[in-house]
Amino acid sequence: MRDTWRVVAGSAAAGLAVAVTAVAVAGPWDSGQRTAERARAAHWDRHSGAEHIGAGLPGGPAPAPSAAEVLTALGAAPAGEGGNDGDDRGGRSGKDAPDPGEAPAPAPAALADALHPLLEDGALGTLRTASVLDVATGRELYGARAGRDVVPASTVKIATAVAALSALGPDHRIPTRAVWDAEGERVFLVGGGDPTVTPAALRRLADATARELAERGAKRITLAHDTSLYSGPARHPIGPNENIAPVSALMVNEGRLDDSTRGPAPRSDDPARDATEVFADRLRERGVDIEHPEHPERARKAPKGADELAVHRSAPLAELVERMLLHSDNDIAEALFRQTAVARGEPASFAGAGRAVRAQLAGYGGALPLEGARFADGSGLDRSGRISAGLLTRLLALAADPARPELRPVLTGLPVARFSGTLGGRYDDGATRTGAGLVRAKTGTLTGVNTLAGTVVDADGRLLAFAFTASGTTDRQGAHEALDRLAAVLAGCGCR
Repeated sequence: MRDTWRVVAGSAAAGLAVAVTAVAVAGPWDSGQRTAERARAAHWDRHSGAEHIGAGLPGGPAPAPSAAEVLTALGAAPAGEGGNDGDDRGGRSGKDAPDPGEAPAPAPAALADALHPLLEDGALGTLRTASVLDVATGRELYGARAGRDVVPASTVKIATAVAALSALGPDHRIPTRAVWDAEGERVFLVGGGDPTVTPAALRRLADATARELAERGAKRITLAHDTSLYSGPARHPIGPNENIAPVSALMVNEGRLDDSTRGPAPRSDDPARDATEVFADRLRERGVDIEHPEHPERARKAPKGADELAVHRSAPLAELVERMLLHSDNDIAEALFRQTAVARGEPASFAGAGRAVRAQLAGYGGALPLEGARFADGSGLDRSGRISAGLLTRLLALAADPARPELRPVLTGLPVARFSGTLGGRYDDGATRTGAGLVRAKTGTLTGVNTLAGTVVDADGRLLAFAFTASGTTDRQGAHEALDRLAAVLAGCGCR
């Protein structure tokens, strides 16, 4: 029965990281996520785009598995609900289930005996670091060069998420606006930094804009776009790459030139131009005469006194964070990187956002070991970035703090081993299967660099945060399997 409870708990959102009494504020929960979980249980998602190879698949990104599942299993109602929904999930009742903060913690010596031989696996390259933290107490139970700053690859997205959520809040929505300059009879499409704007959303924005123009009697306009919110180079330091579009304040479908929604894809050289063309085409369909449209390369900044005609707002920041973490979405990561810069009054460039993220995280005082950390980008594609395993586990523990519910999407967005996102195709062999459904973690993969950081409920029901990094690797698959074994051992270990 204990194992059944652990599977339910592990595959649900990591709001279980704290006592059940704190979960009522953990949100947000997606009512459609239970269906997504069942679908993945029947057919594992092996097309996540995590490795930055191959093409993404059409269809909307799947949400993170729902924390409502674990609340039902524990006999506690999610916020706004009253008790068990009647589904028979084989879970333990609330009075029988162990509290993740009261279950016994692993003994450091026993944990070291279990982990150290696995960390010596040659598949983990020439430099390995590790940190395992007891979330309830904040005590580091195991460390191997835990303070050594290394290339984090995509696990840096955990830091990006914490910084953005703390700076802006989980309910913040990024606007894309159409404004009217009456003096010049110009409409400006103003980018606010939302890379997830779809063609359908732009058409709806154009519909609303056309109605407002009709009320003003404006039948002939000049159209321009405004991307002035962002500054500095638009190209990521890695250069043109199918893993990321040029970073622009105005985009449509992340600059993708196919129907994909995640993973590598052909990318536009000018995402702002593409978004403006979709918007313009719809205005023309609605009878608006666009006379002498300004060339995208000569796009200007909208005047301060321009009237807002219509606005499209992104999904809440909490949902963007979950999508970023689940599918390792680089475009959303760079957008949230810059949104943090905007919130802190820094230039929305790679350099300005790096300063902003560091300053935002420094606001937590001594809770986060930032000495030596370097935030070169928000996605982890830049190899000049540096983060320690110890910082990653502290960030995860911070997100589990019941006093900081605004950070909970950092945990609810983590992929579930063998079930979802970038872990959907992993934890399916005998050596790692014990971690399936129990490990929630952010993956990180660059050539020669492999990382894994997340949370796990161990065999006694204790919630642990972990981070394992490997540098100088030569066998990507072998490194993944070695990292997965480390996390799976945590899942199966009482270690006392």
